[in-house]
Amino acid sequence: MTDDSAAPAPIDTLLAIMTRLRDPDGGCAWDLEQTFATIAPYTIEEAYEVADAIQRGDMADLIDELGDLLFQVVFHAQMAKEAGAFAFDDVARAISAKMLRRHPHVFGDAAARTADEQTVAWEEIKAAERAGKSAKTAGILDDVAVTLPALTRATKLSRRAARAGFAWPNISGVMAKLREEVSELEAEVAAGDTARARAELGDVLFVCANIARELDIDPEEALRETNAKFVRRFTHVEQGLAARGSSPEESNLAEMDALWDEAKRLERDAQSATKR
Repeated sequence: MTDDSAAPAPIDTLLAIMTRLRDPDGGCAWDLEQTFATIAPYTIEEAYEVADAIQRGDMADLIDELGDLLFQVVFHAQMAKEAGAFAFDDVARAISAKMLRRHPHVFGDAAARTADEQTVAWEEIKAAERAGKSAKTAGILDDVAVTLPALTRATKLSRRAARAGFAWPNISGVMAKLREEVSELEAEVAAGDTARARAELGDVLFVCANIARELDIDPEEALRETNAKFVRRFTHVEQGLAARGSSPEESNLAEMDALWDEAKRLERDAQSATKR
């Protein structure tokens, strides 16, 4: 039998691999050329691929995607170590300290909390942490990352502002604002002013983010579901046309609309059958 206790921990093996890849003496030329800026897009992409594996319920794929995301953390930490800024252990220590600090009801003497109470407390602790930083980063909105997907960032910005009291008193006020913004968008579209229509469209989307916040819905997730629904229905349109020896390019809107409605009807029938 082999003594597994003598084998290096998997994370140590991964760290050693990353160090070797970045070694100027015989490392990988591509890895050596990378910087924080060039790697950042891959980090974002890997996070989305993790979310995709979760949505598909593919646990085997999730192992791979989580590994890819972990490798991104290791990659950034290795570059920071080379620059004398910090190392992987510093990252692990920082997040451990943060989790201990933000869960006093688990690791300290605070009273037990429900999930909703913990959400409120979490934001209060984060606010205190922000206040403890320099004046430059002490603003309520200052640390909402600008690189987030725009819809996600809009929701986070509106949530921060709402906690400070800057929000409509109820969702009916947000819905009224949406109607107002849509009306303004329609006016600019009718006027043919693309630049102003762009601004008004942004306002519409921001109000939609506020609606998502009010309903406690992840707008990115809602849009992903709609994207998937659109793909399903348009695929049905393509397949229906192909069965007739046609294609979208050779068809017309009325024919495609009929197939689209058929796809919707089939989905409703399938949902009704599932409920029985």
